[in-house]
Parts: sequence; structure tokens; C-alpha cells
Amino acid sequence: MSYTLSEVVPWGRSYDEYISMFSLSPADLKQRILGCGDGPSSFNSILSSKGGSVVSVDPSYSFTAEGIRKRIKETYEVVLEQARKNKDEFIWKNISSVEELGRIRMAAMELFLKDFENGKAVGRYISGSLPQLPFHDKEFGIALCSHFLFLYSEQLSEGFHFSSIRELCRVAHEVRIFPILELGAKKSRHVKPLVAALKKEHYRTEIKKVLYQFQKGGNEMIIIKSPNNCAHHRAGSATA
Repeated sequence: MSYTLSEVVPWGRSYDEYISMFSLSPADLKQRILGCGDGPSSFNSILSSKGGSVVSVDPSYSFTAEGIRKRIKETYEVVLEQARKNKDEFIWKNISSVEELGRIRMAAMELFLKDFENGKAVGRYISGSLPQLPFHDKEFGIALCSHFLFLYSEQLSEGFHFSSIRELCRVAHEVRIFPILELGAKKSRHVKPLVAALKKEHYRTEIKKVLYQFQKGGNEMIIIKSPNNCAHHRAGSATA
């Protein structure tokens, strides 16, 4: 099935949110990082400006910055209206209102849009999607996946999640996924069976609390390492 920009609801999170969501330490940030499903987040733009090594992969990157900007304008108010309707699913502490949420997200997306064409030209933004990624085995130290796997558990099967996690573990030494909730602010139906299936194949999994929490109950990420990597490439081993 062909992929069109009209199917996308672009919603970019900030660099600071990525740091908190994934508990990224200074040593983590020295590794080569893959952001999977980053969309119009500002993580790549800011980390790259700080000298970090990061590649973002997302199907929307096959389009132009202007095309993505147009789609953001088309969907921005729709997303905020959904936030208003489901306001009780969120904790309005660090973000105090729907209006502030909109400002934070738009600021992140503007940073992305300013960086996108140049970043795409040098290979920092690559079009692609799970469960098959266009990268070599263990090309990255850490792979991050924000608000895609687990969040869309009703729409994406357990099998899709399993194949996607195995693929992320193929291209990275360590995988971090946040949150482990599905839409409706409830723990994903896939978490327990996937952890059991991964354990059978000798992957190591850890569910870890993080400082970030916007969705109620959404303060946990899952860390996954493949069998041949559990004792290798600990945080802090920088790559060139």
C-alpha cells in the first residue's frame, strides 16, 4: 500500500522531552543514536548542533519540508482538540494547559522544519519505517522509539511489534521504547506477551521508570538488548 502525507498527523516532541522520556545520560548522548518514528521532533536538530551523532528515520521524510509544514497546519488544531476532549488522561504539571502544549510542540516542529532539508541532504533524516529499516547490523549504539510502538497497540498487532523490536535490536546495541501505554492511557496489551516472547529468545528486557510523565501512568520505558549484546556495549562506550 502506498504511503501518503494525508495519512500522517505530525506531532513533534522537544529535545528536553527526549532526554527525560529515555533517561538519556551525557554518556548515552555520545553514542551514535537512531530515532525511529521521530516525525517532526527537534531531538535530531538540537543534538546534531551540540556535536552528537544521530539519524532519524520516518516515512514522512520522503516528503519536502514545505509538504510537512502544510500537513502540520492542517492537523494542528485537530490534535489540540483531541487533547482538550481527553484532558483527564494527562497530568498538567510541567505542561500547564492545552495552549502551552501547542506552543511547546510547535516550537519543536519549527526547529525540525528549519533543519530538515539540510539534515536530509547529509543523511540525518532518512525515509523508512518498521519492521524493516535501511541500516546495517549494530550500526547504532542506542535506538529510541517514541510514541509509536505500544501506543498504537489496537492498530498494530503483537506480531508487528515483535518483528519491529527484533529489527531495532538488529541495528542497535540497545533499544529504548517510550511509553509502554496504548491510547487511552492504559498499559499496552502487548507488553506482557512480548516480554515473554523476547525472553524465550534470550533477549534481555527491563522496564524502567523515568522522570517524564505527561500521560497518566506514562512514566515507564522498556529497554531491550539482544542475546549477543547483553554483556556488551554498556552506556558510555562512545562511537566515532
